[in-house]
Amino acid sequence: MKTTQGISLVEIIIGAAIISAGILSINMVYNTYVQYALANQRNAEAAYLAQEGLEVMAFLRDGSWDTNIRTLSTTTPFYLTFSGGTWATTTSQQYVDGIYLRSVSVSDVKRDANNDIASTGTYDPDVKLITVSVSYTQGHATTTQTLSEYLTDMLD
Repeated sequence: MKTTQGISLVEIIIGAAIISAGILSINMVYNTYVQYALANQRNAEAAYLAQEGLEVMAFLRDGSWDTNIRTLSTTTPFYLTFSGGTWATTTSQQYVDGIYLRSVSVSDVKRDANNDIASTGTYDPDVKLITVSVSYTQGHATTTQTLSEYLTDMLD
């Protein structure tokens, strides 16, 4: 009876293929994890930037409703800029960290006969709907985070 000792070439090739497939699978899982982690980080940063945009608009309102809020057009998108220690609105696109495009839109508010905010009714000059959108490219698509709030002229 013939006995063989050692490992044949076929067994080595099969073993190497199994190990290679395992390493490749682990690498693919890791790459997928990193992509999702990066996407979640960008989603969180966009949400923070949108919230910051609303806070900046409240800060500008506190500075002067008549100068900083009432004069903003409801048909033009605005962008926020921080220069010289102060915030301001501009019509020139401003990217945050070269990734996120944050825009602010201002809408007029109307009130119905019960003085509730409504889509039709009497124009209320002391309230504006502020909407902040943060857009960024993720993969081959653009993702946008949007937050809105009403600002009121409570200081003037």
